[in-house]
Formats: sequence, C-alpha cells, structure tokens
Amino acid sequence: MNIFPRPLLIRVSYIIRPLLALLLKGNNYTDPIDGKSFRSFLPYGYGKQRDNVLSPSTLSLERHRLLWLYLKHQTNFFSASLKVLHFAPEQAFYNRFKNMKNLDYVTTDLESPLAEIKADICNLPFDENSFDVILCNHVLEHIPDDNKAMQELFRVMKPKGYGIFQIPQDLSRETTFEDNSITDKKERAKIFGQYDHVRIYGKDYFENLRSIGFKVNEVDYSSTLSEEDITKYCLAKGEIIPVVYKP
Repeated sequence: MNIFPRPLLIRVSYIIRPLLALLLKGNNYTDPIDGKSFRSFLPYGYGKQRDNVLSPSTLSLERHRLLWLYLKHQTNFFSASLKVLHFAPEQAFYNRFKNMKNLDYVTTDLESPLAEIKADICNLPFDENSFDVILCNHVLEHIPDDNKAMQELFRVMKPKGYGIFQIPQDLSRETTFEDNSITDKKERAKIFGQYDHVRIYGKDYFENLRSIGFKVNEVDYSSTLSEEDITKYCLAKGEIIPVVYKP
C-alpha cells in the first residue's frame, strides 16, 4: 500500500519537501539532478500510481532524470553560451537552469506560474531563428494543432540549433491516435493517460517532426547506461528521447 496518496503528492510544497527528503534519506537510490540519495522514491501517477518514481528532493520523475543525464553527458548544455527557450518549465529544472551563467534562459507557457512569458505555442511572440536550444517536454500532447506548434518551434529555432521534445508515447503503435468524440474525462484519462491529453503518440511522431523540416535522432539513452545506474537513478528503461535539429 502506498503511504503517500496522490492528492498529497500533487500538493507537495517547498516547505514539506525537505521533510520528505529527510524521512526517506538512505543509500538505495540517487537523484542525479541534485546528487541526493534515498532509501526509496515516492509513488506517483495519474490514476494508477507507479511506485518508487518521484524524487523527494527535486520532485523529478523518470523522464526528468533521464533528460538531465543526457543533457549533462551528451550535449553542450552545461558549458556553451546558449539562448534557451523552455516551455512549461518543470520545478526540477527551473531554478537550476535559471541560475546557470552560460544560459540566456527564457521560459514560456499559457498557464504555468513559472513561465516568464505567457504565450500560445501555436503563435509565439519571438522572431524566427532566435534560440539555440528549445526544451518542450510533455506539452505537445495537450495541443489540438500540434502540427502548427511544431512549425512554430522550427521557426524560432536557430539554424544548427537543437531541441528536445519529449512526449508520452506508445511505441507499440505505428500511428498516433486521436478521437475528439470521446468527451468523458474518465474515459479520456483511461485511453489517453490524462483527460487533458488530446492524443496518444505512436512511432509516426518522429516522421511528423521530420515533415516539418527537423532532423530527428531517436535516442535510447538508457541503453547506454548500466543496469546498476538505471536502477540507482530510477529510470524508465527504453524511453526514447526525441532530439531534433534545425539544418
């Protein structure tokens, strides 16, 4: 039985986070974002919970920790002088990226209180060729016209720039599935993972990005890590990181 019910996890604040981290302090698992170790991570999930996935210290999930490791070990994100656009910035990253001296860090979203610029991803208030790096993770599945959003991401990215556009993806599906006739929230959550998701992406997601003009690398970064590290960092084995480049 989970000792931390989902409503509590949603309301985890900066005040009680240190208490959770202290309560669960140990040596079994490590959050690579801040280097802190715990005897277990917290359960988390929309509907059905997954055990041992939410870091008590940074509130990172599997995808956040995988992305951090990739950025740190496979890119110039932590060393080069870069102008970065970050959509719907995650708590695990926001303060860390904002305080990095090498980054000109811009955040945007329509609703997030962490976003400095309130903007529609389908109609961005930025000049073309503005950003070296774009982070847009778990956003596109909420956007009805994701093709238009992809076009805008391509427009504002600099030539030779890169982006990471993670999405919930079912790799057993060849094609992306949408059905706007399903209006019941519980039914939508059951089919799409969350009631406010408008689609479940299949393998064709990568080709959709390529059709916009991006070069796309389907990076299975977890396959380069040891089983010990996958367990230690509580990662989702086999999760694909979509890394895009503007020629």
